[in-house]
Formats: sequence, C-alpha cells, structure tokens
Amino acid sequence: MVSWREQPTRYDIEALQANMRRVGLVISVRWALVAALATFSVLAAWAYTFETPWAELWANMQIPAIALGFVLAYNTFYQLTYRRLGNIAILNHAQLLFDALVVTVLVHYSGGVHSWFWAMYLLFVLEAAFILPRKRDTWFVMVFCSLALGFVVWGEYFEVIPHVDMPYIETSLQHTRTFVAVRYLWQLTVLAGTATVATHMTAAIRAREAELAASSIVDDMTGLYDRHYFLRVLGSEVIRAEHDGRPVYVMLIDIDHFGRFNQLVGIEKGDRMLCEIADAISGSVEAAGMTDANVVARFGGEEFAVIFTEHSAEGFPTHNEAVALAESIRKAVSTLRISDAGVTISVGVASYPDDGATRDQLLDAVDEALLAAVAADGNTVTSAVDLR
Repeated sequence: MVSWREQPTRYDIEALQANMRRVGLVISVRWALVAALATFSVLAAWAYTFETPWAELWANMQIPAIALGFVLAYNTFYQLTYRRLGNIAILNHAQLLFDALVVTVLVHYSGGVHSWFWAMYLLFVLEAAFILPRKRDTWFVMVFCSLALGFVVWGEYFEVIPHVDMPYIETSLQHTRTFVAVRYLWQLTVLAGTATVATHMTAAIRAREAELAASSIVDDMTGLYDRHYFLRVLGSEVIRAEHDGRPVYVMLIDIDHFGRFNQLVGIEKGDRMLCEIADAISGSVEAAGMTDANVVARFGGEEFAVIFTEHSAEGFPTHNEAVALAESIRKAVSTLRISDAGVTISVGVASYPDDGATRDQLLDAVDEALLAAVAADGNTVTSAVDLR
C-alpha cells in the first residue's frame, strides 16, 4: 500500500516516498511528451493545410486543442501537489485514466480506426507498470485503454458517433467490418503484449531493487543496520511522527578512547569489542520494548545510533524513558571485558519535535549532545534538553 493508514508504518512511509519519486519521474517525462505532441500537432496541421481547407481543419482541431489544454492543467496540478498528497495511489490511477481519455479524443479526431495516436496507449500501460503497485493495476489500465479505443472504432462503425474525415484516409474502410475487426484485434494484441512485457520487466526490476536494498542495509561486522539505512528510517519516522503527533528519540553513541583500547589489546580484539557493544545496545533496546520501529545501527567506525520511538505495549516513550534507556546502554557497555580491558561510552540524546523539526535538525541536535558528553570526559549521557 502506498496510501496513508490511520497508523502508517515505516514501510508505508518508505513505499509512499518511493512511489512519489516514480510519479515525479513520470510527470517530468510527460512534460516532454506533451511538448513533442504539441510540436507534432502544429507541424501536422500546417502540412494538412495543403490538402484541407483551414476552416475545416480548425473546426476539427478545436476539441483536441481543449483536450491538450486539459492535459496541461492536470499535469501542472500533479507537478505542484504530488509531494504533499498522501493518498497518491488513487491519483496515479486517475492521472493515467485522464491520459487515456485525452488520447481517445485525439484518436477520434484523427481518423478513428486509421489514427496513429492509438500507440500513445502503449506509453500509459508502461507508466502503469512503473508507478502502480500491483500487476492487476497495469492490466486494468490496459483494459480501460482497449475499451476506450473500441468505443471510438466500433462507435464510428455503427455510426453511434460521427466519423471525422482526414486526408490520405480511405473512408470506405471505416465501414468495412473485417478491416475494423482485424485492425482492432491487432491493436488489442499489441496492448496486451505491452502489458505482459511491462509487468514482467517491472516485477524483475523491483525484485532486484528489494534484493539490493536488503543486502546493503546491514553492517558486516556487527550485524546491525548501517548508517544509510538508519538515515533513511529516521526520515520516515519523522514523517510518521508528524502524522501521528508523537515524539521520536535519537541516541548517538561514541566509544571513549577506543583508539587507546585497540593499542592495548589489538585491532582484532577491538573488533570483538565492537560486536559485544552492538549486542549490549541491542539487548538494552529490546529490554525497553523492542519493536520493528526501534532501530539500532552502526553509525560509523566507533559510533552507534538508536531510534527509540515505540514501546511494545506501553505506547510512545517519554523523554525520561529515553534517557533511562541511554543510561542502561551506558551501564551495560561498562561491564564488558575483553582480555581484562573494558571501555566506556558517551551518549547524546535528542527528540523530535522538541530538538529538531526535520531529520537533519534532529541529527544536528543529537550530535551536539554527544559532543557535550564527550567534552565532559565521557562515560556519561547528555540530552539536548540539558544544553538549552
């Protein structure tokens, strides 16, 4: 799903953001197509003036011109609003159906069954495969395009709608059932083939994207999430917190004098200590109510980070509970020993929205809190609240 739920999960937010990026790409491509279509229309109209009186040509072009104006209007609307609208999936469907209706108008006013514009439907099937979440959505768009095209070619054949004469077209073929049926059958075949290829290719691309994403979010040494994934999740959690009206707490953890520890016991045992610290942090967060929304990550060489946003049963944590968790992490790490040597950590704590209204502001606040903890000789927890 790429629409808001009453309580959207992080995965809803990430899916929504990914879909918005795809929609933005489609909108930019559509502007290029509209420009190309407008250029073609002007040049074709000029060419047709050699065979068709201008007055007759203008009479036929008025409604297609209005249809193109409609395209400009709703594409401008999508360009201005698609990043802010939550229920984007419905609008994606509407956008593609509008496109299909406009092309149907162009097909009717450019020769019906003879029109070259029916090939534009293929682009909409490809767009559907790219931006809509399910295969059946792509096939729905294909069926809609097929019905819209069928309405024109068979409507003109049965004289339900009038045929628009164009130069270089044998009008008699418009009323030849075999010609109309065979040509329409070929058009359906091409549309169905496009939908088949598009859905298979897009499914393969999305599966590969998911595979790459899964393989690139885990730190090889500690087994925790990596920095890139942490930053991505934090951005999603800030959006979700804004929607739900609740806090998000971030902790940044630095190992005090870790270089000295490595010199004392060796880099190999230093790596073992990193893994032990990772386990200690994860265990403390889990004891505080580990849910999928809470994330522990290796933020850098000797830095770790925590997103603390939910209790498993008690609802949203408070500031005091976040600081208490940071203290429990600090104490757990202080008990670790390798070759009779141990380390201490400094912890910075910051919260959304009190210490930052965006992801970057929140990261700046927690970094300042961590620097203050380090400046206080380490082995301490400092909250951004303490720095105000």
